[in-house]
Amino acid sequence: MSLVKKCLAEGIATFILVVFGCGTAILSNADLVATSLAFGLSILVIAYSLGRISGGHANPAVSLAMAIRGDITYKEFAYYTLSQFIGALVGSALLGLFVWGYRLTGANGLDNIATFLNGGEAANPSFASMMVGLVIEVVLTFIFIFAVLGVTKDDKFSSVAGVIIGGALTGVHLLGIGLTGTSVNPARAFSALIFSFIGGHNVIDGLLTMVACVIGPFIGAALAAIVFKTFFKKEEK
Repeated sequence: MSLVKKCLAEGIATFILVVFGCGTAILSNADLVATSLAFGLSILVIAYSLGRISGGHANPAVSLAMAIRGDITYKEFAYYTLSQFIGALVGSALLGLFVWGYRLTGANGLDNIATFLNGGEAANPSFASMMVGLVIEVVLTFIFIFAVLGVTKDDKFSSVAGVIIGGALTGVHLLGIGLTGTSVNPARAFSALIFSFIGGHNVIDGLLTMVACVIGPFIGAALAAIVFKTFFKKEEK
């Protein structure tokens, strides 16, 4: 399969994830179960429709983990990531048209963490809440990516891989929505935040959130891939 087709597939896959996942979050007023299921089911659809073309990553964090494991080259990772960010931006732009404004884009936030750190009283995000959010996103992404790597290691799981990965994504959303809104996907988080700025989102709050929800997933994915490779090297020895 040519790299162009793979990149096109990744762009479409991320577009689907953003439209259905973030769209459900917007229209359901961030309902915990509905939003979590929407993201999980989106991955299920992507895995079985586009997975045979590019792997159906729809997430730069997944692509990074696959590059570290050696499933794709770092050149492919770079092109996949670019395609995923473009697909996510197009998806967020379309959602803005759906809801007649870009204030609501399904963007992540650190408000709940800031309130908790402030003893339960409403507070604006700070450096402390950013650092807590960063750790949360690293942990959530580590769990999700570890599941992805485990189920894609052997072809014998290929028939159920989409179900397991979709279930893992649903699970981390159930845990993380009340904390950071759950990113575990740098492209999805970045696109929603960028368009929320157009809608009047506080720039400082948005930038703090971007550090936690865009950088955090990359760190979590890299750690998951390194730990996974270490485990299986020991097993082979």
